[in-house]
Amino acid sequence: MFNYLLILLLINIKLIICDETDKCGKNCVEGSKNFYDKENNGFIKQYENARSSYKNETCENCECYLNVIENDLKPFQNGITENMLEACTSNRGVRYQLINEKWYRSKDCMFPSRCEGVEYFLINLKNELPNLDLCINFHDWPQIEKHHKKLIPIFSFSKNSDYYDIMYPAWSFWKGGPAIKLIPNGLGRWDLGRISMEKSAEKWPWFKKVEKGFFRGSRTSHERDTIVLFSRENPDLIDAEYTKNQAWKSDEDTLGFPPSDEISLEDHCKYKYLFNFRGVTASFRFKYLFLCKSLVIHVGNDWNEFFYFALKPWIHYVPLSNQATKNSYRKLITFLRNNDEIAKNITKNGSEFIKNNLKLEDIKCYWKKLLKSYSKLIKFTPKLNKKLILVKNQ
Repeated sequence: MFNYLLILLLINIKLIICDETDKCGKNCVEGSKNFYDKENNGFIKQYENARSSYKNETCENCECYLNVIENDLKPFQNGITENMLEACTSNRGVRYQLINEKWYRSKDCMFPSRCEGVEYFLINLKNELPNLDLCINFHDWPQIEKHHKKLIPIFSFSKNSDYYDIMYPAWSFWKGGPAIKLIPNGLGRWDLGRISMEKSAEKWPWFKKVEKGFFRGSRTSHERDTIVLFSRENPDLIDAEYTKNQAWKSDEDTLGFPPSDEISLEDHCKYKYLFNFRGVTASFRFKYLFLCKSLVIHVGNDWNEFFYFALKPWIHYVPLSNQATKNSYRKLITFLRNNDEIAKNITKNGSEFIKNNLKLEDIKCYWKKLLKSYSKLIKFTPKLNKKLILVKNQ
């Protein structure tokens, strides 16, 4: 008797749910299917639109990045004066001069390994450039906001649209990247990192990868909170945890859970979908993730490095809003699982672009074109500032 009443109750509940949700008169399962088809079609439309409008331009001689140089230098078309560079104080940047094929710089550098990372490229180009005078910022954040009354030509590795800073390839392409327990001396030697990542990618071909999203990183931005919380509720879809950083004091700083162990960049390759978030500004991991031959999901588009603009959403990576909800993460991972060929195609495009167009010689190429273009805007003859010291290892 009890079982009979239970069955009747379940039938009534189903009828009520159908009555509330089935507006078209079809059964609930079909209504649910139509809902997911709509979401599915929305993603497919973005993918198809991106493909139809994409022009696969050449990147020979770093040509695909030249528009970044043009846009960054446009505010300085009236010329760069010596007076402008006098604003290069120690809290903003390090003053560099190239005089007769020798580099000189300010005596004090707050981040010596970062300076060395940039100086590797400068020294390589010293015989190919005219005399120069410039200011390089080694902080994580840019310096010259657009509401700033004084236009100052400061080079920074990352910025958003609110800043006038001139982007240059980050020091971490050679030395001075983030130092973590697994890389105590800091991320660097992009040329060697590429080899290591490609070897790991070979161990984890597409069909062997774990079919879930993955993220590991410290809580440098609250934009990362949603994915961590979603992962705790849906570990079958996403594996995302916070690691410890220098600001960590208690589990409260990692959303109430103990910090996770760090995971090497190479071990990211085990997973099919890799999430990239901004840190303080742009994230150094972004370029590495592509070399896993996993699908990169790039969250937010505010903060950039010079090469970001050549990478196109739905062609080289999948974009996701930095305001994405838990439901947004669920919908996206579900879509990717159900559309493996699309995911695989985007993955191939992204990994090949980074492999072919972001080699160490491409970084040298960008530096050369950037500094030559900058030199044409200098309206004075650079003369050695006696307060500067000779850069080592020339």
